[in-house]
Amino acid sequence: MDPNALIASLDRFGRILPVLVGGLPADDANWKPDATSWSILEIVTHLADEEIEDFRRRLELTLTDPSMDWPPIDPEGWAVERRYNEGDLIKTVDLFVSRRRESVAWLRGVGNPDWSVTKVHPKFGPFFAGDLLTAWAAHDTLHLRQLSKRMYELNCVAGGKFSSRYAGEW
Repeated sequence: MDPNALIASLDRFGRILPVLVGGLPADDANWKPDATSWSILEIVTHLADEEIEDFRRRLELTLTDPSMDWPPIDPEGWAVERRYNEGDLIKTVDLFVSRRRESVAWLRGVGNPDWSVTKVHPKFGPFFAGDLLTAWAAHDTLHLRQLSKRMYELNCVAGGKFSSRYAGEW
């Protein structure tokens, strides 16, 4: 594992996200292609909540005391209960960026942790601290793909009766 590459990826995503979604009109930020898909605002709010309540917190617990229970999370439920699509995109991006900077600084300051420290996860079984760091960086790229798809769909909607097929299909 190359923790420096993963930490650099986390840092890079924290700088990419504001550029990617900056300047989006509220209607575009809130738009959903269907009732089961998340809007751009919901995706960004999910990223902020995960930054605060999931990856860093769980990694800290695993590295310090793997016998401690992880706090429960409910990303799907949070989207509804916390009314993600009613938030403010700029404030949410700012919150994410601020917390991501703190996370990257923390990761760079932990020294040489033992990435093989193991937490037994009820769903995944033995789960290494290195698994968490890897998943954290991969999680960003999964949502980058989701954000890209949503922006592609928005362009197709804006094209109205005209086709995007020349650009290629998603």
